[in-house]
Amino acid sequence: MKRRWIYWWIGNIFWIITFGILAAIIWLREVDGTGVTQTPELKLIAFIVLLIAFILPLIIQVVWLLVNLRKSRKNNAEKREESFSI
Repeated sequence: MKRRWIYWWIGNIFWIITFGILAAIIWLREVDGTGVTQTPELKLIAFIVLLIAFILPLIIQVVWLLVNLRKSRKNNAEKREESFSI
């Protein structure tokens, strides 16, 4: 496996763990930082804000995936051409 794929997977695992921890903190807390008791509606709003905040890392990961796929296909095509020319 190429280094760029390993880094991509490490990045994905980091963002998934971060999102999971923050979602658990939001959903399990009874009182937020200002002292307001958290109702299910307020927890849902906070979770939606968290989702919106994670849109940018998601876009970056998708672009990174597309770049990796293109580079992998290009490298595979070059390797096939070399094997036919030998």
